[in-house]
Amino acid sequence: MTGFKWRTVLAAIAAIVAGIAATAQTMNETTRADGRSLSSRGTAERFLASNAPSLSLDTAFTHAEFADWRSRMSVEMARLMRHPRVEAAPPVKVLEAKRPGYRIEKWESYPLGGSVVPFLVMIPDNSNVAEPGQALPAALCIPGFGQTKELLAGEHMGNFSLEGERDSVFRPAAMGRRYVEEGIVAVVVDNPSCGELSDNGYFDYLATSRFLLEAGWSYLGLASWQDKVILDWMKRQPSINPKRIIVSGFSLGTEPMMALGLLDDSIYAFVYNDFLCRTRERAFTMNKPSQDGARPFPNTIEHLIPGFLTIFDFPDIVAALAPRPVICTEGGMDRDFKLIAKAYDIAGAPGNFEYHHYPKFADPADRVLLDKMPSGIDRAEFFRLANVDPPHHYFKSELVIPWLRTLLSTPAAE
Repeated sequence: MTGFKWRTVLAAIAAIVAGIAATAQTMNETTRADGRSLSSRGTAERFLASNAPSLSLDTAFTHAEFADWRSRMSVEMARLMRHPRVEAAPPVKVLEAKRPGYRIEKWESYPLGGSVVPFLVMIPDNSNVAEPGQALPAALCIPGFGQTKELLAGEHMGNFSLEGERDSVFRPAAMGRRYVEEGIVAVVVDNPSCGELSDNGYFDYLATSRFLLEAGWSYLGLASWQDKVILDWMKRQPSINPKRIIVSGFSLGTEPMMALGLLDDSIYAFVYNDFLCRTRERAFTMNKPSQDGARPFPNTIEHLIPGFLTIFDFPDIVAALAPRPVICTEGGMDRDFKLIAKAYDIAGAPGNFEYHHYPKFADPADRVLLDKMPSGIDRAEFFRLANVDPPHHYFKSELVIPWLRTLLSTPAAE
């Protein structure tokens, strides 16, 4: 037996043993003769478990059934995001500065009454909008948790006035700067409660999410709405080719990226820079109690959308982006990538989906290959079984830029 097969067998055995050892950890276990549980968390978990996702991808779909499923996915995402039925005021440019090879502009958008959302636009020097047909591809860049638009643009943190020179360090997170130096217009945003959208400099994700949930909305609903207003503005700019707009999300930013993908069929392609997992499964399995008996919940409040996990999960959404090009850069479970690859086969565009694992798990012999996660595990074990290497979570420009070069070298569809 080869080393690969031995490691695969041993990994499978380890997962089975972990599942057995976790039996006493799960909240659904009870010593009562009637099988009932006293745990209210167990009651809540069983309630969620009894509401299976109604729109999980069926890999037996025909091409026509897949198209119908995609349409229903879009309808449900629109219902969950609850975007306001208003026309936002037009954005206004407030600042401009010159950088080597490009100019950077600061704009303000006004997505809701009384609110202002600044964003940055980075335009390559080779953009000549006076010439017909010279509009460039563009990328809407959405940051991860705690990141700011200035960080993504390669500017100094907190330099909201764009004064002075840009950051002398070319940081891995600076996706906007990497895009603009590839001749792509980069439009860079803040997430709600971060950067200029924070509260007195405090990144108040929890408070913002709480108020929105109390009002029947959600953090992701607000984030995707703010980004949609800017995305719609991008389509009207003479420097931007509306048929070549890419949405690029890092970590937390992959969530509004996915929402926009289901809501807007005109988006050309997607950069998913995070590991891919099933959030629903994560909730049911990453539940090992601490010494005092407390069990974690896998996601913080800004990720919560009432009813979301009773409709679909992340792999379903990425699958529904087919046939449009998608790159996933930080791995996950092969099981989920096979699901998405099948969706692209059904959609007739198998070459439009590309995925990569973390370098640590690039060799299949080094990955754990599971069809189902065991219960009773902690965060570290979940990441190990999901083939995730948290210390090396960063914007993978070494994968994204070559992919974009190839993608954008093909003629634009008329």
